[in-house]
Amino acid sequence: MSGLPILIEGSAVRVLLVGGGTVASRKAAVLLEAGAQLRIVAPAIHDDLRAMAASGRVELVERAYHRDDVGDAQLVVAATDDRAVNAAVLADAQAASRLVNVADAPADGSFSTMATHRAGELVIGVSAGGVPGAAARIRDTIATRFDARYARALADLAAVRRLLLDRGERDAWRRHATETFGAGFCDGVESGALAEQVASWR
Repeated sequence: MSGLPILIEGSAVRVLLVGGGTVASRKAAVLLEAGAQLRIVAPAIHDDLRAMAASGRVELVERAYHRDDVGDAQLVVAATDDRAVNAAVLADAQAASRLVNVADAPADGSFSTMATHRAGELVIGVSAGGVPGAAARIRDTIATRFDARYARALADLAAVRRLLLDRGERDAWRRHATETFGAGFCDGVESGALAEQVASWR
């Protein structure tokens, strides 16, 4: 797959997930973490999915998939253990011009999910050519460095950027940004020097 990395605002997306087993549960957890509006269609529902639905953020439809289920979904995920059902979901989603992921045949779909690390507003996604175990290991290695220190640094930078722009000090922000986002940026975050520097801009 020739990947085009994009970051979608999860809370603005309606997702249809077809499948009720362990694979569907893993997919649902990722989608819910991103804030997606999720509807799940399956004749049998895993307990993990029922627990997610209890939060009120998931709609469960306990029956076999029908092509009308695509409805107004913007993303469609086929995650059943039945290849024929997954193929039908793929065909229906493509016919409706929706982005679709097929759990057991990711190359057939139009998008795939990535192994994701989150630290505050920092989001790092890793794709490894259809080898999810490798993607997860690389993600975990990245996470050991890009931790809560980066979450705090980005929150501080976003706040001071907004403060300066609201004051009409756009040129001041540009100067600070030029000084800050050079080769020493990560060292500054990790040593705490950046936090002191940002505090002096307020």
